[in-house]
Amino acid sequence: QVRLVESGGGLVQAGGSLRLSCAASGGIFSSYNMAWYRQAPGKQRELVAAIRSGGSTNYADSVKGRFTISRDNAKKMVFLQMNSLIPEDTAVYYCNGFLREDYWGKGTLVTVSS
Repeated sequence: QVRLVESGGGLVQAGGSLRLSCAASGGIFSSYNMAWYRQAPGKQRELVAAIRSGGSTNYADSVKGRFTISRDNAKKMVFLQMNSLIPEDTAVYYCNGFLREDYWGKGTLVTVSS
């Protein structure tokens, strides 16, 4: 069983930065494709960024050039560096791991004030 725990959310002014972290336990972390999703109030959960076991990445168009996903397999962690934040980035951010099935963290709230 894989357990994912997010941290790093908080309140930040527009234009600021935050770094989200996700710590994994259980499973062979290096084999998992990892991703960050977000869900804003009244909206569906959406993919923000993903990083595959081999290291390739992809991003939602809305965050390209502003967010960077990375992973540290030795520490079993995945990160999301968020720069140039805008109010539209306000959401609960969820860490996701996938290998034959999905695993989810409980989320961390990011609030960007204008």
